[in-house]
Amino acid sequence: YAMLLSLIFLIVLVAAVVGFVFRHEIKTNFESNLNLALRDYNVTADRHSEAVDTIQRTLHCCGVQNYSDWERTDYFTQRGIPQSCCKSQDDCSEEDLKDPSKAKLKVFVDGCFFLVTSTMESKMSVVAGISFGIACFQLVGIILACCLSQYITNNQYEMV
Repeated sequence: YAMLLSLIFLIVLVAAVVGFVFRHEIKTNFESNLNLALRDYNVTADRHSEAVDTIQRTLHCCGVQNYSDWERTDYFTQRGIPQSCCKSQDDCSEEDLKDPSKAKLKVFVDGCFFLVTSTMESKMSVVAGISFGIACFQLVGIILACCLSQYITNNQYEMV
């Protein structure tokens, strides 16, 4: 049991170190994937388009760096900026969303990349604290399992 807990502890430790070391690559990868999701955004409800809409509605943002990122997409030429960027769903018409100067007043102007990464970084202390707490419980379990094993081994010869 102690060996199994030690193995799980080492796996979690390695995952934490790898996540910390490669955090910049994770950000870069996220930004490129968000750009791809914007480029391939369409009105058929695929999961990438739904994810972009959810991020934009939840974080009150639009595009990757700002709302003008949508101007370089095929979706913009057909339908304008998506409804998920609108500050108020009632006040956004398709004509407004096709004109970038009018859309600037009706959509969120901040990009989603900065908001997502800053939200993730602000929650990292909570994740690190919970992970540290779990690691402490695992270490206590490892120590107690070793003590129990030692106790059983020592008392085996006295039982005869």
